[in-house]
Amino acid sequence: MSATEQDRPSVLRAARERTRAEITRQILDAARRHLATDGASGLSLRAIARELGVSPSAVYRYVASRDDLLTRLIVDAYDTLGIATEAQEAAVARDDLIGRWSAVCDAVRTWALTNPNEYALIYGTPVPGYVAPTATIAPAARVPNLLLGILIDAIAAKRLAPATLNEQVPPDDRAALAPIRSVVPPEIPDALLQQGLMAWSALFGTVSFELFGQLHNVVGTEPGDREAFFAECVRRWAMQVGIASDHADNTGPRATVSSVSSRVPGPTAGTPRRRSRR
Repeated sequence: MSATEQDRPSVLRAARERTRAEITRQILDAARRHLATDGASGLSLRAIARELGVSPSAVYRYVASRDDLLTRLIVDAYDTLGIATEAQEAAVARDDLIGRWSAVCDAVRTWALTNPNEYALIYGTPVPGYVAPTATIAPAARVPNLLLGILIDAIAAKRLAPATLNEQVPPDDRAALAPIRSVVPPEIPDALLQQGLMAWSALFGTVSFELFGQLHNVVGTEPGDREAFFAECVRRWAMQVGIASDHADNTGPRATVSSVSSRVPGPTAGTPRRRSRR
């Protein structure tokens, strides 16, 4: 057998893999369009097959079920958010803890406002009957891991006040933190872990409020209003976890707090419906 004949199976296999990857991409792209119009709970493989001009059985050769499709979309959304956030955080000097914290928060908000349907998929209303598999855990942890890394670096650099490190939490709260405590490095004390979780949930809660229209008639919509409100939230979250001073300079822009914001304006109308996989 010649070398060309020996190579032929691998060439054919590579071609089949490229074809499969391209068709899968087309299916996922169509599913994202349906997310925008029908929401996650309205996803239908039959509808996607009609849009692509193929039979439902052809789609099922690439996606096993609606839940499999949801999982792929969820993992992709978490990874895309993670990649964007990691890139923005990595661009800040390692010893600039507040700058890194701000970069993470700003990247989350920017990504959410740019990708509202994908954000609603992973942080919105649960999809009835869908149970997220373990494959979603690592992608979902990318942003929290960045925030956790900043806190670990703050401890290593002795940048936190002793009170932050030595404060005790009640026994019932310590018990409540057991699931996350089992995967968090031991150098993170319970009180700091509690504060970090509060800041993390506040970050996504604030972004969700803006994206889903809950800040209407609460925070202004003039240019810069939403950005100023969010920047102050970021500064106070940094204070809460102990990496920022409680001194606020009100004489000018807080470039050290939210210097990397992309200034994407918040939605004023047509906000997406909340929909998610959980």
